[in-house]
Amino acid sequence: MPRYRLVVEYDGSPFKGWQRQRDLPTVQQTLEEAIARFSSEAPVVHAAGRTDTGVHATGQVVHFDLERQWDAFRIREALNYHLRPAPVVVVLAEQVDESFEARFSAIERHYEYRILNRRAPSALERHQVWHVPVPLDSEAMDEAARSILGHHDFTTFRAAECQAKSPLKTLDRFDVRREGQYVVVIAEARSFLHHQVRSMVGSLKMVGEGKWPVRRMRDALDARDRSRCGPMAPPDGLYLTRVVYP
Repeated sequence: MPRYRLVVEYDGSPFKGWQRQRDLPTVQQTLEEAIARFSSEAPVVHAAGRTDTGVHATGQVVHFDLERQWDAFRIREALNYHLRPAPVVVVLAEQVDESFEARFSAIERHYEYRILNRRAPSALERHQVWHVPVPLDSEAMDEAARSILGHHDFTTFRAAECQAKSPLKTLDRFDVRREGQYVVVIAEARSFLHHQVRSMVGSLKMVGEGKWPVRRMRDALDARDRSRCGPMAPPDGLYLTRVVYP
């Protein structure tokens, strides 16, 4: 049975997350229905990252199996036709070995969080950025972010409903840069806990506003206590940008 890999881009704002739910619009359901329309099959689509409600992707990776052999170019073109008008696009389609698993074969996941840091809100990116009207010190945020790099117990930045077996994760990259009116946070790791990136970004905002000293970010991590986390950042500014495989 041939297996196919897709790189998918989507605007998460109209969806209730990635995972299929009864009577609610999700990215998984939208993709599966588009595949069924062109192939007359009903495969389950597996994703590298189960993005939450409102979270976007520019580099989500998925895989699925079909009984019939299809040309990868035709799959991409057919899916992009049947996905309209949903804000979901297949950027790449290719046939892969049956041992490939979008989720379990991944060795690194890259996320980007975008903050619009100006007094006026955005007319064009209302659901694509977190609007923070007060000035943020991006250099202090970057220093705080780098202080929690490495292998740690991330309980402080873990959602209460997280189903991961362990809070131990290795944060390979976590830094902040300013791009004009935007503050951009980059996070890279093999995997993340539920709400980990949004929780860490929300705490970084406290540093950027001057409400937390830089050292408090590391103190919060070391406390291993969810109550020490800052307010969680909204999903609007979060993007899954890349998934890396061996």
